[in-house]
Amino acid sequence: MMDARLDSPDRNLRYLKSAFLAVEPADSLISLARQAGGGSITPQVQDFVLKHCIGNIVEEGTPSNRTYIRNILKKIIVAAESSSDAVVEGLYEEFGHYLTVHTEEGLLKESGRIYKEISFYSSTYDSCSGSANFVVRLLCSLNMLEGDTGCSLWPSSLFLSEFILSYPKIFLNKFCFEVGSGVGLVGVCLNQVGASKVILTDGDIQTLANMKSNVELNGLRNEAISSQILCRSTNRVECKYLPWEFVSESELQSYEPDIILGADIIYDPVCVPHLIRVLSALLGSQKSSSNEPKASDFDDLGVSFQAEEINKDRSRKEGKESPSSYIATVIRNLDTFNYFLKLASEANLSVIDITKTINPLNLLPYMLSYDRSSVHLLRVSFLCD
Repeated sequence: MMDARLDSPDRNLRYLKSAFLAVEPADSLISLARQAGGGSITPQVQDFVLKHCIGNIVEEGTPSNRTYIRNILKKIIVAAESSSDAVVEGLYEEFGHYLTVHTEEGLLKESGRIYKEISFYSSTYDSCSGSANFVVRLLCSLNMLEGDTGCSLWPSSLFLSEFILSYPKIFLNKFCFEVGSGVGLVGVCLNQVGASKVILTDGDIQTLANMKSNVELNGLRNEAISSQILCRSTNRVECKYLPWEFVSESELQSYEPDIILGADIIYDPVCVPHLIRVLSALLGSQKSSSNEPKASDFDDLGVSFQAEEINKDRSRKEGKESPSSYIATVIRNLDTFNYFLKLASEANLSVIDITKTINPLNLLPYMLSYDRSSVHLLRVSFLCD
């Protein structure tokens, strides 16, 4: 639950800034601006947008960010005028500036990428400084529906990141391996909670290049480094090319991760058999039972952990456990999801929906476009006869 101290105008302004830097849709920004102004977009709120939102655009911003700013400025001016609020002169001037910039750039094609800052808040939010607990910087695709889906920021990735940050004990000092890592948000969060090693993978070269850029953007290594350096480093993230349909069993089994993760990877029926093969190989390396999450790992939020449900296959094993796997997914096509469950069962994999068992913190309260209720969290484990 969010801290009661956040029920203040200052909180609404901070959320407005976070939504702006996360490149939330215009309607979300207008809604937050009205909340901050007590129902209307007051001159004080407009000044805040000018000084703390537009004034905080970073050098990594793209031409697409400038187009976004121009559109937001126009929406705010129209919304303020339509509600008879005075529009501060600086807002008109800034809008004119971005119109001029757009004209000078002509019809140059935008880069296809837009810079976002994803700010995670929690109950430890400092209401005096107004700082978020954790900020991740990302270059993302402009349009997730027109190709380039691996470079888009999907709801399941946001949910999985909230889960990781809400239950850090599960991932502390664990070797975590993500399949279909996309923009790399999950990997940055895993590093934040103290995973001993993080390998991010993707089978698309363009997505992998963008992922590496995002890892670097957040000050993390993206190259393989020696184990001696790794032990001393706080940056333990490596990006690797991993095409599901071509990767060998021997390569997959050589990793031996403690935890496998994935976000929005169950969407294409053609890819499902390859995904099952990858998960089976990664989960097949036997580990000690200490790799399984314990009830104490969930104590931070006072969650009643149903051990018998999450680890129901434990009694079938003799002192050894497979690694754990957490997959966040939106079920867009029920036939595809059922196909995944069928192939998982045939591969001797247990798939349990733990969405209602766990309850991650709402760490993205300002992100009005993010529908966390549509996301399911699955725990996949390898069953031994």
